[in-house]
Amino acid sequence: MRIISGLYKGRRITAPKKLPVRPTTDMAKEALFNILNNQYYFDDISVLDLFSGTGNISYEFASRGTNTITAVDANFGCIKFINATAESFEMTINTIKSDVFKFLEKSKQKHSIIFADPPYDFELEVFSKIPELVFKNELLEAEGVLVVEHSKHTDLSQLEYYSYSKGYGGNVFSFFTLK
Repeated sequence: MRIISGLYKGRRITAPKKLPVRPTTDMAKEALFNILNNQYYFDDISVLDLFSGTGNISYEFASRGTNTITAVDANFGCIKFINATAESFEMTINTIKSDVFKFLEKSKQKHSIIFADPPYDFELEVFSKIPELVFKNELLEAEGVLVVEHSKHTDLSQLEYYSYSKGYGGNVFSFFTLK
């Protein structure tokens, strides 16, 4: 994986093979950031990266100037890798080792963008908990967006707060906003 744009553009990051992750592809990540770039000034926002895995999305935001980034993952190896990578790049990424659903239940901090990249094999009812908890607990700022990455075989369009989806190969980003 590589950082697409910003201060660390072109830098390659190689995660240990033992991590249980499926990083967002560079093509899909570039497309996602093209969408977000038209809506946000990255240096003015707060980002929450759920199921952060390797930290791929967090590094991209940091490279583009975002200073308030929180990465949440249940796997200690992932959190350790994100901390080490962020430190080597001198990025400010706050990591939290936690089950994402428990974190969303307790969190009170609002964010401009919440990105979630849960395991693709989740059942629809498990996927539905993500927007449900984000909006019930009012974790998005007024103009904020929740982006959930999932397989093209999963359809989230019937979930509350769904706005639209964009597909890139086998990956789909579903966007959720306050109506």
